[in-house]
Amino acid sequence: LEVDYIGVIIGPDLVVRNGQIITNARARSRMDASIKGYIKLEKEQPEKARALADKIIKNTYRTLMSRGQKGCRIFSDDEETALYFNLLANT
Repeated sequence: LEVDYIGVIIGPDLVVRNGQIITNARARSRMDASIKGYIKLEKEQPEKARALADKIIKNTYRTLMSRGQKGCRIFSDDEETALYFNLLANT
C-alpha cells in the first residue's frame, strides 16, 4: 500500500539514546502478533529473542516510513527520539 503522505507515531518500543536506536519488545503492544511468543523465547534463548524482536521492530518502522511517496511525518513523545529524527530529516 503506497500513499502520497504518511504519518508515523513512534512508540516506546523504539527510542534513541546517544545516537543509538534501541528497541524494547516488552514496550510493544500485547496485541501485536508480530512478536507473539517473545516472552517464552526470551526465557529459553534471550540473545536470539532480543535479536529477532529488534529486527521485527526496526523493520516495522522502516516499512511504515517508506510508504509515503511524497513525504513522511514522524512523531515521538520521547524528546531525544524526536530530535534524532528531526536532525536526520534535515541533513
